[in-house]
Amino acid sequence: MTGIDPYHEKLFRIVSDVAAQINQPVYVVGGYVRDFYLNRLGLKKQADIDFVTVGSGIELAEKVAEALGVYNLSVFKQFGTAHLSGNGIDLEFVGARRESYQHDSRKPIVEDGTLEDDQKRRAFTINAMSWSLNSTDFGTLIDPFGGMDDLNNRVIRTPLDPKDTFSDDPLRMMRAARFAAQLGFEIDATTLQAMTEMSERLSIISKERITDELNKIILSPIPSSGFTILFETGLLNQFFPEMVNLHGVKVVNNIRHKDNFWHTLEVLDNVSKVSDDLWLRWAAIMHDIAKPPTQRFVPGIGWTFHGHDALGASWTKRIFTRLSLPLDDRMKYVRKLVRLHLRPIALVNEEVTDSAIRRLLFEAGEDIDDLMALCRADITSKNDVKVQRYLKNFDYVVERMKIVEEKDRLRNWQPPVRGEEIMEQLQLPAGPEIGKIKKAIEEAIMDGKIPNEHDAALEYMHQIKDQILGKS
Repeated sequence: MTGIDPYHEKLFRIVSDVAAQINQPVYVVGGYVRDFYLNRLGLKKQADIDFVTVGSGIELAEKVAEALGVYNLSVFKQFGTAHLSGNGIDLEFVGARRESYQHDSRKPIVEDGTLEDDQKRRAFTINAMSWSLNSTDFGTLIDPFGGMDDLNNRVIRTPLDPKDTFSDDPLRMMRAARFAAQLGFEIDATTLQAMTEMSERLSIISKERITDELNKIILSPIPSSGFTILFETGLLNQFFPEMVNLHGVKVVNNIRHKDNFWHTLEVLDNVSKVSDDLWLRWAAIMHDIAKPPTQRFVPGIGWTFHGHDALGASWTKRIFTRLSLPLDDRMKYVRKLVRLHLRPIALVNEEVTDSAIRRLLFEAGEDIDDLMALCRADITSKNDVKVQRYLKNFDYVVERMKIVEEKDRLRNWQPPVRGEEIMEQLQLPAGPEIGKIKKAIEEAIMDGKIPNEHDAALEYMHQIKDQILGKS
């Protein structure tokens, strides 16, 4: 424990003294110990520390709360656990236990146990290491399964037979992929083989738990590493078959297209280099999701995927629903970026009108910068000259956007004349005619016929009202 944060060491001394007073051995276990040896504790906004005691975790937590003068104590009697939080720390206390499972159930039979029993039920050796906080051996590392060796070798491995570990809780297979992605580790060959053989057992896990682990993989430094593991073990197909369907290359007349699965992972990694926003990363995952059903070979042209942007956007809600992802503005944001992701590349031609740029600015709104980040990430090629040419094209588009935006102020644009004002000015009741007039004003601004100003819009409204009302 040499080099531990002084505040945390003082905390450990208090926990040690309190545990001694009630005659309960206590240990720090799990992620805190692992991250200390990986020098990752400073990367976290809040320290999460797990304590295991041979006895009542709830009683120990209550006594520690008294000693610390902390009263935001949460007790979960049905699980035998308690939480303390405050001052930048989150502490969990649990009594050491052993667990056994029926094959068809995720709910364990729980009994009181020893520290060794508790370490055996941990998913991975690197999470089974612990420090003693007892006076006779305070600070001693207890590592019965070689977790330190696995840390040094950067390996994910289960303490027991991986088939037993994964059968007990199949979500641990997802967690193996997540830790590999977060830490940049490899998964032990035996463990990886068990994940492959048992991937179908993931079906008994709720989508909420699966998606929680999936999002952590997506937020890892190089998310493609975690997705590669999910794909190669068959886990990904258990909950996201649309993404698996991106894999494969067809060849006609010796003309092939890029593998859209690996392309998608490359785009995801590219986005991850410039943004840690989960939903922008989800847009990268989804941007080509509908390419398989839209794939066609056209003689003289090659492979086409016409309409995959619109179809992919229409799939977003269904996929988010199945994965228990939010169906609020975050889903709408992803859907919008998927729908628009081809639009900026269509603007590289010097002959493209300001009207086309206005329409893109209007549709993208405040998400235009994220859309451009996604489009840049979508440029993947082994030909660096080609990549640089495309990036230069995007620089040109961005400059034109800046000019139009400065002139017309269309980001987060709201029409200068609202429906209520149209009804008041023209003495008309609510009805389809109001929508037609409002739409005509918007189109005139988009086409550059009139400036994006209130007075100009009102004047134009009076010019066109008779024509529109007469047609109506």
